[in-house]
Amino acid sequence: MRIVVTGAGGFVGRQIICRLLDRGDSVAAVDTVGSGIPFGASPIVGDLADPAIRAAALAGGCDAIIHLATVPGGAAEADPAASRRINVDAMYDLLLEAGAANPGLRVIYASSIAVFGDPLPDSVDDSTPLSPRMIYGGHKAMMEDAVAMFSNRGAIDGVTVRLPGILARPKGPSGMKSAFMSNLFHALKAGEAFTCPVSADGMIWAESVSRCADNFVHALSMDTALLPSTRAVTLPALRIRMGDLAKEVARQCAVSPDLVTYLPDADLEIAFAAQPPLATPAAERAGFAHDGDLATLVANALATLS
Repeated sequence: MRIVVTGAGGFVGRQIICRLLDRGDSVAAVDTVGSGIPFGASPIVGDLADPAIRAAALAGGCDAIIHLATVPGGAAEADPAASRRINVDAMYDLLLEAGAANPGLRVIYASSIAVFGDPLPDSVDDSTPLSPRMIYGGHKAMMEDAVAMFSNRGAIDGVTVRLPGILARPKGPSGMKSAFMSNLFHALKAGEAFTCPVSADGMIWAESVSRCADNFVHALSMDTALLPSTRAVTLPALRIRMGDLAKEVARQCAVSPDLVTYLPDADLEIAFAAQPPLATPAAERAGFAHDGDLATLVANALATLS
C-alpha cells in the first residue's frame, strides 16, 4: 500500500511508520520538519495548510491516509486561529482532495478524548455525547463530523479514533497540557525528583504509544461495518491512579517512589486527572485493544522512551 501519514515526525507517527515500513508499505511522511521522520519513508516537509504540500502527498496515488497532524491542546487554546487553520481547514481540504483523487480510500483520523469536555460526566461510554469546552476539543469534534459526512457520501472510508493519554511522549515542550504524564517517566528513568501537578489519587486514561500504533495499523484493514454510524470510537484505555502509575514506573526504573511529590493544580486535575470509569465496547468489537495491565503499559512505554 501507499500510505500518507501526516504529523509523521511526532512520537505516534514515528511508531506507526516503522510498523508500516516493516510490513512493506510505501509511506509518504508529511510534517513541518523532516528530522523526526523515520528512514525509509518519503519525507514531504511543509505546512499541511499549503495546497502544494497536500498535492505532493497525494501525487502518484494514495491507498490510505493516517491523519495525525494537529495543533495540540495547550497550543490550540493559546492560538485558536492556528488551530482552525490546521485542525479544521487544512484537514477539511485534505479530505476533499483525497476523496476526489481516490473515492472511498481509507482515512484514519486521530481525534481526542477532549471532545467529551471537562469536567467529564460520571462515566463515559459509547453513548456519551460530545460536549467540548476547549478550542482543541471543539475542532476535533467538528472534524469527527466531517469524517462521518464524507464517509456517508462515499468520498472516503473513514475511521475516527479518540486517543486517551499516550505514554510516554519525548522529553521537551509538546504544547500538550497532559505532558506531565510523560514527564514522570523521563524524571524517574533519570533518577530525578518529579513534582506531579495532579494528586496521587487522580485518575487518568492511558495507553502506551506502541499499543496506540498497533491500533492505527489495525484500523487500516478493519471492517468499518463494525463501527458506529458516527465512524468514531474511543480507544480502549486503562484507568489508572496517578500514584499507582508513579510507583510502577519507579519500580521498573529501580528508583524510590519517594522521588515523586504531588502539588495539584486544580485546572489540570479537572481536565486530566478526574477521568471516570470508561467503557469502550464498540472499539473492542472492532478489534482495538489497550495494554492489558499497568505493568505491561509501563514496560511498553519505557521501551519506547526517547
